[in-house]
Amino acid sequence: MKPSLKPRSVNIRDVAERAGVSLGSASRVINGAVNVTEDTRERVLAAIAELNYRPNHIAQSLRLRTSRTIGCMLTDVTNALYAALFRALEERFRAEGYMVLLANGLNDPRREIDILSTFRSRGMDGVILAPGNERHPEVVAAVEALSVPAVILDRDMRSNKDRVLFEQVAGVRQVTDNLLKWGHRRIALVLGQTPLSPLRRPMRRRIEGFRAGFAEHGLAASEDFIVCIDEACDSAFERVKRMLAGANRPTAILAQGTNILNECLNAINAAGLRIPTDISVVTIGDPVFARTYVPPLTTLRLSTQQIADASAELLLARIHGDAASVPPRTLRIAAEWIPRGSCTPVNNTEVACR
Repeated sequence: MKPSLKPRSVNIRDVAERAGVSLGSASRVINGAVNVTEDTRERVLAAIAELNYRPNHIAQSLRLRTSRTIGCMLTDVTNALYAALFRALEERFRAEGYMVLLANGLNDPRREIDILSTFRSRGMDGVILAPGNERHPEVVAAVEALSVPAVILDRDMRSNKDRVLFEQVAGVRQVTDNLLKWGHRRIALVLGQTPLSPLRRPMRRRIEGFRAGFAEHGLAASEDFIVCIDEACDSAFERVKRMLAGANRPTAILAQGTNILNECLNAINAAGLRIPTDISVVTIGDPVFARTYVPPLTTLRLSTQQIADASAELLLARIHGDAASVPPRTLRIAAEWIPRGSCTPVNNTEVACR
């Protein structure tokens, strides 16, 4: 008896022929691209179902020299800003037919170097990076060794890669200026950092903006009120609670909108102070609960959608070769002041901050 012949597997050409479309149109539908008509998409999807077609992504990658994947290394996606940012990046690149794969660097230089090595070996089409160790020589070298397009998020790195920077200085300076105009002089800035030293760009720039806001009013920020919490071994709750117990306690707190903010709010509550009657609060970042907190929290917000769009603009231009000869570019994202009910002019409970 002759051995039975193995049936020929269905390929993308069969799908295109059954759907009555070009090979390119079938490929765009399969890869999730948005630049196809709804009629074409429906016909291709119907053909895929009829033929029980299963794409061979390994073969596609070898043939097209693209994996349709973007590597994304953030410090820690449990950070509310990074979680929202990853969601925005995922949706933005999905619309272009790419899958975004997440890795958490966790501020560990060896882990970050290993992740970057994996991105290189897995054939990512491009990468988006927010290293926790922006000045570590081996991490910098690993970033420079990337042979695929890369975009660095809000880091001061000596690099030939494109960057998206957040306007931390201007944003915090605006908040400080507003609070000073409302009569606040004892303003605390509470930030979180792991590890505590060296400070990363966001923390350095926020402190710079804080001091600049005071300087514009001919004043000096109290260094005792600039609090950087090493979240691995310190507690914002205890530090802020001690600060609030002092004779010259702050009348306003500008707090990083992560766990640091929660601990600051708990410390204010433990001290028996009312927001905004006794103390004003502004959050850097806009956590989900900020709008429903009582009172709603005034915030300095960065648009994750703007960050995702800027990152995609830079990265896709490199991937498609449109910017092959263009020097590294930097796009800047401004922070937006969102006034709510958590701050008032000092010693004035009748006038809400504008």
